[in-house]
Amino acid sequence: MTDLASTGRLASAALANLERHRRRINALNVYPVPDGDTGTNLTLTVRGIVDALDRSGAETAADLAAEVQRAATMEAKGNSGVILSTIVRGIATSLADGAPVDGTRLAGALRAGATSAYDAVKHPVEGTMLTVIREMAEEAERPEVSALPLADALRLAVARGDGAVARTPELLDTLRDAGVVDAGGVGIVELARGVLHELTGEPLPEVPDVVDELTDESIHQQESARRFCTTFVVEGEELDLDGLHATLESVGDSLLVTGDPTVAKVHLHTDEPERALELGRAVGVVDPVRIEISDMHRQTAERERWLVQLQSAATAPTTSTALVAVAQGSGNREILRSEGALIVVEGGPTANPSVGQLLEAITAVGSEHVIVLPNDPNIRLAAERAAEESTKDVRVIATTSIPEGIAAALPYDASAEIDSNEAAMRDALAGIDAAEITRASRSATVDGVAVSEGDFLALLGGRAFATGGDIWTVLDALVDRFATDGHSFVQVLRGDGAPDADEIAERYAGRDGLELDVQWGGQPHYPLLLSAE
Repeated sequence: MTDLASTGRLASAALANLERHRRRINALNVYPVPDGDTGTNLTLTVRGIVDALDRSGAETAADLAAEVQRAATMEAKGNSGVILSTIVRGIATSLADGAPVDGTRLAGALRAGATSAYDAVKHPVEGTMLTVIREMAEEAERPEVSALPLADALRLAVARGDGAVARTPELLDTLRDAGVVDAGGVGIVELARGVLHELTGEPLPEVPDVVDELTDESIHQQESARRFCTTFVVEGEELDLDGLHATLESVGDSLLVTGDPTVAKVHLHTDEPERALELGRAVGVVDPVRIEISDMHRQTAERERWLVQLQSAATAPTTSTALVAVAQGSGNREILRSEGALIVVEGGPTANPSVGQLLEAITAVGSEHVIVLPNDPNIRLAAERAAEESTKDVRVIATTSIPEGIAAALPYDASAEIDSNEAAMRDALAGIDAAEITRASRSATVDGVAVSEGDFLALLGGRAFATGGDIWTVLDALVDRFATDGHSFVQVLRGDGAPDADEIAERYAGRDGLELDVQWGGQPHYPLLLSAE
């Protein structure tokens, strides 16, 4: 680490390339558990380091190395992120004297990173990111490589890393049975490739399509034995890392305790996260802000649902136009699929999908002409950005709700040209009124309607329309408005907290000539979503 500016540039370049591969790495993630978050955890860890460098005022290489080490420990996410943090700590220690970095220094740094990682993992497993960083160090240590300038030596180390990743299934049964390479190993190589790109300006290879690297076996994986991935930071003055590790071994597996006598990062898979935290508090201060507990069983199920969609879309017969939609709620997603959507991305209020996920869906479908229904105003920009980044002809129809999305999907015809589909779907939108019923989180006046905290609030066309202490009051107001406006058909999508379907159907049976179609949508936040035509 020679200076802050150059270190920051190299770290940012590594992060940028890792970001390009994040979703691919998530999809490859089957070991140690198939929770689909290796790419995300590596990215968040490196982003934390980059953010620390952006804030840094370090004036010496030693101070810079110390800040990088601490940031790596504090910001490490998940199993892969914690192992990466140990690699970074080793590299930072090796370069702390500030001497210029050449092939020889690169070899020493990679060896220090590999040694640090192997020391931290009490039961090292080959065929993982450990193998990849070790083989990269071995390549850099070859006399003919270490004698080279930095960029040339790193180029050969990256090539060796590529080979090591390709060989990981030969070393680890889980990977061989799944037919994929190690996700963490891919992350290590892509980080290094990002640094090489910054040093040389050499173009980066295209990111492989996720579906091309998947197999049926890699998609359908068993749940982890333990449920909760738990990470936290313990701070103190004379922490005994080995002692803490020994104490926690009885609570879970995939255990890592890294850091130094002043700060330790703990990662483990456990069914007793609170017990693990208690053991951490017994030896130091556990920062509540840095406690992270994720449900790996839920993550595994979400990963499988998503990859099944991608694989199914990629192998479906090619059509003239493909449809991609976004929705929350299992029922809503099934309705959209029944109307022809090849992929329905999970997302909505408070859970916006990323540009990368939308682009992944667009790329997976076989057609070169794709229509996207974002079904939420906050997702529209991400959909439009994904459309811009895609090489396909992508049209975003700016639906603002699930009812609008379903109405737009009704006239969709996969065999029709995209122009005629787009026109028909926009025409369908023009003939409906969409409404939502939610509960007010606070008292306020919205669009001239006074609403009290906890009351039900009906939104019509995105604007406050009616409020009341019970859901029937606002639903009655909406149905009356639909009838007054001359609508004859109302679709009702039930979500969390909605009345029973039979109650709704009986209440409005034959009312003002309206026909009601009540279905389970399953959306959170909105007990009822409605559309009228």
